[in-house]
Amino acid sequence: MSKSIYTIMMKAIIYLSFFIVVFPLFILLLWSFTGIWPWPSLIPESFSLRALGELFGGYSGALKTLFTSVLISLVVALLSIVISIPAARAITLYKFFGRNIIKFAVLMPVLVPVTTFAMGIQVFFIRLGLNDTVLGVILVHVILCLPYTVMIMSDVTKATGNKLEIQARVLGASPFRTFISVTLPVATPGIIASCSMAFIISFSQYFITFLIGGGNVITYAMLMFPYIQSGDRTIASAYSVIFIISTILVFISFEKPLKKYYKIENTYFFS
Repeated sequence: MSKSIYTIMMKAIIYLSFFIVVFPLFILLLWSFTGIWPWPSLIPESFSLRALGELFGGYSGALKTLFTSVLISLVVALLSIVISIPAARAITLYKFFGRNIIKFAVLMPVLVPVTTFAMGIQVFFIRLGLNDTVLGVILVHVILCLPYTVMIMSDVTKATGNKLEIQARVLGASPFRTFISVTLPVATPGIIASCSMAFIISFSQYFITFLIGGGNVITYAMLMFPYIQSGDRTIASAYSVIFIISTILVFISFEKPLKKYYKIENTYFFS
């Protein structure tokens, strides 16, 4: 295969992938301003600003709920990565009794059906007085995120090892200086990926948030999913567009400061 043909094929794949991602987003945006769009018409018959009134009219509380959800998901992402970094390093770099049991226990929230897990954790949280509270919602989201963040950080730790940290310590760096100057820069791509994954998981939770929050904690997903289930495509599409935009903005806010601080050229997102 000649180089020119290979280049053309790669460009075609890139453009096709871009189209597959962007075209559904364009349809969502179009549906957000649609009044009537019956099948099999290729374009809407009428347009409406009903979705804008729903989101920005003030009576739905969508923007306030969006801010609350973003804040909760950011806290969940931060807690998940704070727990995942030492947990992943312990599991990957050290051998101790019960290591395989801990690795299996970390995966339990993924292996156990969500309904079963939610019912069990609700009973436990009721006894602790955490049900119907923001703290309870944050903790249950962290539990759901840990399998993914720990696995990502474990893979990063396994790939990088700790030889650079050992060299830094031999050269006289303190443990804190080694962690700041060596461990974090090396693990930054994994940290960004883990934070992003944790944010997505937390931000999109509906059932378990409703169960643990008890209706007292309202998140953006709890406003969005009823419209999706009811078949109101105009409002559901508008909520989905805001969902996607807010997620992308949070991803950028995760990546840009870290890349700038540690002078990292390429990471998993928006390189």
